Amino acid sequence: MDHDTARLIEKLRAIEALFGRPGSEGERAAAANARERILERLRAASATDPPVEYRFSMPDMWSRRVFVALLRRYDLHPYRYSGQRYTTVMAKVPKRFVDETLWPEFEALSATLRTYLEDVTTRVVAEVLHADTSEAAVREAPPQLSNDLPHAEPAGAQSPAGAQTPAGAPQPRPGDARRRKKKRKRR
Repeated sequence: MDHDTARLIEKLRAIEALFGRPGSEGERAAAANARERILERLRAASATDPPVEYRFSMPDMWSRRVFVALLRRYDLHPYRYSGQRYTTVMAKVPKRFVDETLWPEFEALSATLRTYLEDVTTRVVAEVLHADTSEAAVREAPPQLSNDLPHAEPAGAQSPAGAQTPAGAPQPRPGDARRRKKKRKRR
């Protein structure tokens, strides 16, 4: 295990210890019991605050993985209904536990991992692709062309995925053609 990974693991353990809210200075030193303290808090919250079904929407697959692992760490069972997005996570959890422990801990873990991933990505890009990892330049937009001017492209040219269409033109979305075809069939 490299030094950066070992530091990340220590940071993540420290975050969990923080949310374990040890009662004394001695307990802070013994962060290994953090999970048990959090599980005890969850049991106490469940006794007074019955679990409620939550729908959590994650911004990306990395956040989803962290959140699902965190739920499982506390013996909670993540799921999603068929038809829900892959980044949606459902769970039955007491509201107080979500507000006081689960969500704040997830945000801290996620921010730490995101920083780590950004650092690794920047370092790898600089070493392998190009040393300049700064953002793309921002330029003033060109003046709008009149709508009656034709837009010319070389014959057979196709825009790469994600490329911008001419200014003012609607941006096609993946699946638009398929939806139009289904709509025509229903008529």
